[in-house]
Amino acid sequence: MDSTEEDGALSVRTAWISDLHLGTPGCQARALLEFLRTTECQTLYLVGDIIDGWQLRRSWYWPQSHNDVVQKILRKARKGTRVIFVPGNHDEFARRYVAHNFGGVDIVEDCVHTTADGRRLWVTHGDLFDGVIQCAKWLA
Repeated sequence: MDSTEEDGALSVRTAWISDLHLGTPGCQARALLEFLRTTECQTLYLVGDIIDGWQLRRSWYWPQSHNDVVQKILRKARKGTRVIFVPGNHDEFARRYVAHNFGGVDIVEDCVHTTADGRRLWVTHGDLFDGVIQCAKWLA
């Protein structure tokens, strides 16, 4: 295993987060913030639907806890964590910024992660394989 635990803090090589849906009342921002505070990682993947642009267009909802999550992710990037953001369907607005870096966060369409034992994993949100999203977006 490629992790250690000291003083309640978890240290791992890579952490993966997806489907946060910041901008919605159902988002578990406080629990996520606790996870981010107690987990150190070399690489942090944000794999789509981090911000729910669909919901924010309908009704604005953005409490301080959602700001806190964004700030904590940016702080991790500043302190040396490699942060990679793969936009999903709910944060598709970010796809126009693929190949850019904002505040230490690399925005990519997809990427390949190599595990500690050399296996290669394709990192993508998966909405490209959703028939409803691809063929009847209005239904989603």
